[in-house]
Amino acid sequence: MRIAGLVLAGGEGRRMGGADKALLRLNGATLADHVIGRLASQVAVMAVSYNGDSGRFSLPVLPDAMAGQGPMAGILAGLRWARAMGADRMATAATDTPFFPADLVARLAEAEAPVALAAGPDRLHATFGLWTPARLPELEAAMQDGERSIRRIAGRLGMVEVSFPDDAAFFNINTAKDLADANARH
Repeated sequence: MRIAGLVLAGGEGRRMGGADKALLRLNGATLADHVIGRLASQVAVMAVSYNGDSGRFSLPVLPDAMAGQGPMAGILAGLRWARAMGADRMATAATDTPFFPADLVARLAEAEAPVALAAGPDRLHATFGLWTPARLPELEAAMQDGERSIRRIAGRLGMVEVSFPDDAAFFNINTAKDLADANARH
């Protein structure tokens, strides 16, 4: 199975005062660098879903396929790219969650589902998933109908939740305090 990887870095950073979270520093490297490094060892090819200066990354940069549609617009652009790259699956990881499991993609792939999303004991981590490009027409139709929710679209495509025992692995950096806590943790 050929798996592509997509780092979701298109967020607005509202709780960070509009800061570009992908470029925030965590112990000397950007958050995007941390996530790219962790995901790169788990996939064959990678791209970044990003709506800013494409020169900031050494990977292909994919702007949102549909403006104002949240992470699903990045996933849509990524799935189109993954299909063109000949990938059977596409893994997604959020740029503001640098400690996600090193075996994320392998564990999601074990589900053998059209869409597998990571779930911790306390909640679904919907931006961490494994998507099938073959289901792209259905995803596009859902988005054309106005659907933006990862959970609802994934459900329409046959989602399976894959259990990860440690929610702390999905620690999400949303505020300046979160960034300070992450720097202390790392």
